[in-house]
This record gives sequence, structure tokens and C-alpha cells, in this order.
Amino acid sequence: MKKNFFGSSRTSSAIERQYTDSSWRLKDLEATLALGKTLIKRIPDLKLLLLQGPLGAGKTSLVKGIALSLGINEPITSPTFPLAQHYTSGTPPLVHLDLYRLESPNSADELFLQEEEEAENLGALMVVEWPERLALKLPDAWKVILTHETNGERLAQLLPPSTI
Repeated sequence: MKKNFFGSSRTSSAIERQYTDSSWRLKDLEATLALGKTLIKRIPDLKLLLLQGPLGAGKTSLVKGIALSLGINEPITSPTFPLAQHYTSGTPPLVHLDLYRLESPNSADELFLQEEEEAENLGALMVVEWPERLALKLPDAWKVILTHETNGERLAQLLPPSTI
């Protein structure tokens, strides 16, 4: 069996045989949640994750899987209106940021920098939806690009920090 990006021939039954070295076909919500759980387990030093994709691509669902892996039991909702959610019960805590409503790069950068400082103080993982709103360069960030496929599935592609 071919090993995947994480060095294992098996990742999760929900996403098994749905990936290449750094991309996965996500057939349903279960597969998206499983990928979120897997990312955290396999990248233990993850501090900043950027999630890019159109509306409905599964960004918040991926965050739900990440939260489950961190031991967060409270409901995870998209922070589109509050812009940021803090989940301090996780190990590590989670700061979930959504920049969708911020059209000005200056506003997005300002919010990001405030939340980044808070995430550092908490020792939290920071996950950012709609990072394309930022003008900042984030060379230490991992990135997941989610896209819709014509067959109703989604494609998730993981990019390590050096490729952003």
C-alpha cells in the first residue's frame, strides 16, 4: 500500500483510499470531520491553519473535526457574524476566525493580529477561514484549500508552510 502524507497507509476509515500524498476526496460530512481529526493528530505542532474555499466547501465542518480531536465538546459554529470564537476547553485551546465579512485588508489584518496575540497568550491553535482577505504574509501557516467537485464531493488539498 502507498503511504500517505502522514506516513501511514491508513488515516481513517472515512477518508481511506480517498487521498493522494496531500489531497483527499471528501464524500460526506463524516469524511470532512475525519480529516480534521487526522490533521491535528498528524501535525502536533500546528499553530496556524488557513482554510480557503468557496461558501459551503466544508471549512467549518473541518474545524468541527479539529475541535473534536482537541477534546472540545461544545458546539462549533461558523464565526461569520461574531468574527472570532474562542474554545478554551481544548488541548490546546482553539481560536476560530472567519474573515468573510471583512472586505478591507486593513480590517482583516487588524483583527487577525489581535486574535493571533490572544491565541499566543492561550497557547491555542488558530484556524482562519477566508485568509485571502488578509494582506499579511503568513509563512509559518499550513493551508487547506477546499473545492467543490462536479460529483458533489469536495476536494481538500493540504499545503505546508513553505508553499504559501
